[in-house]
Amino acid sequence: MRLVAILLTFGLPAILAAPPASAREAVDASAPVDLSVTVYRDPNRQIGAEMDRRWPRGFAMISETRDVVLPAGESTIRFEGVAEGMVAVSAIVTGLPGGTIEKNRNADLLSPAALVDGTLGNRVTVTRTNPGTGQKQAESAIVRSRADGGLVLQTSNGFEAVRCSGSPEGLAFDRIPAGLSAKPVFSINTRAETGGSYRVTLTYLAWGFDWQAHYVATLADPQRKGADAINLVSWLTILNDNDQTFADTQLMAVAGTLQITSDLQALADPPSGGPLRLVCYPIGSTATGSPVPDYGPYPPPPPPPAPMMMDEAIIVTGSRMQRKAVETAAPIAVVAAEEQLGDLKLYRVPERMAVAAKGLKQIAFLQRDKVAGHFLYTASCSPGDEGGGPLAAGMLLATRNDEKHGLGVALPMGGITIFEPSSAGDLLVGEENLRDFAVGQDVEISLGDSSQVFAVCDRKGAARSNDAKPGDIYGKMQAVITNANNHPVRIRLRAGWAVDWEIRKARGHKLKDGYHVLEASVPAGSTRKLTWEARPIAPK
Repeated sequence: MRLVAILLTFGLPAILAAPPASAREAVDASAPVDLSVTVYRDPNRQIGAEMDRRWPRGFAMISETRDVVLPAGESTIRFEGVAEGMVAVSAIVTGLPGGTIEKNRNADLLSPAALVDGTLGNRVTVTRTNPGTGQKQAESAIVRSRADGGLVLQTSNGFEAVRCSGSPEGLAFDRIPAGLSAKPVFSINTRAETGGSYRVTLTYLAWGFDWQAHYVATLADPQRKGADAINLVSWLTILNDNDQTFADTQLMAVAGTLQITSDLQALADPPSGGPLRLVCYPIGSTATGSPVPDYGPYPPPPPPPAPMMMDEAIIVTGSRMQRKAVETAAPIAVVAAEEQLGDLKLYRVPERMAVAAKGLKQIAFLQRDKVAGHFLYTASCSPGDEGGGPLAAGMLLATRNDEKHGLGVALPMGGITIFEPSSAGDLLVGEENLRDFAVGQDVEISLGDSSQVFAVCDRKGAARSNDAKPGDIYGKMQAVITNANNHPVRIRLRAGWAVDWEIRKARGHKLKDGYHVLEASVPAGSTRKLTWEARPIAPK
């Protein structure tokens, strides 16, 4: 007879499990012979928001290829070891000769509590060890209580609670209750006219994943006449909050805005397994109670162990590199390749790797050296402003996402950290959050306010837009830009919303992001005056 033993040592149960016996014929699929995991980020996460490492709200599409041997007629195929966050209603099984008749998801995992609850009213073997002689004595008992209020057995001596004798105790079960497994199980009923071996693929969505991008930019020569070559490295950080490790998997991540209407978290409904809650009366009996007044309640069981922390990321390195490494950083061996997925972007990791349970993994997906960019200073001088004293100009690191500037790839939303070389090594000069940037868009990264470039704005007779009347004349505007740097800078001056103002006699004038803007260069250690005329657009 094969026995399943629960060993009660210091009040903490451990399980030694044998394969379950079942009255119904079932077929276990093999472990995955091929596996792919495609991770989708939280569709509701906004720009600048970090993914929640303890409660990730993204998901993944998991595809498992397994082998199965089917008998003739109807059978049940069990897929053991699926993700605990599996959305069972999304599961599809292909490769079966007779298709799928019914799908099922087990509700309970094999655990001390589930094992006791499934054996309620049935016999077990209880073994006690005499602490003085070390001899063991076994006898038959019947489980008479569930696992959530103390384990009560009926023996030849009557009713007694486990762990109250003061001696080491163990329970042995001759079977595992039907439907229990140490790992999450998904099963289907199918039919085959003739038996045989088949290779099938199980594909499903799973809750409890997420990913985010982060960029590290190093400025190569920030003092070269306002221009710069940027060394850029980008990382995907992938989070798996499930208790399952996906080994030797083809790993992919999808970027872009995805429309999700289902509540995947509610649909996942992961199986659960609980501990035994062993209690007993320290004095007296269950019939008479304790004779000691105000003895107080029995101490509660110890809390479950804290979940595994995920503060340490796994940095992936390898041996393959398709392009020249940046000059200022160590070579990166594995770089995810970008592919088109409709209007979305798919990043495919070229080498198979493990996605660890309760873990983080970092994969490089972009490496570009000598990206052409420049520093750009910004100020505002709208005719509707009151003017005043000098204001510090904002500072941007600007480039364009195209091949001419050394990019030409999609840039997913994420944070960016910017370093600048100095005599003391690379020093942090700023951090910012990036939105999604498509190919061909301008990329402008804020670096805060400048302490070297200032603007003074002056309005000479231009009316406010809400006071405008048909036929109002143009008013004169001017801005004085001061550059205290030892190199020339380029200034972008916002001159009001295009829907509110008409602009004329302005050099370097163009429209950008709904604004009238004037762009000009300011020599090193000098000032420059910009002038134009503005007239409010009359309300319609």
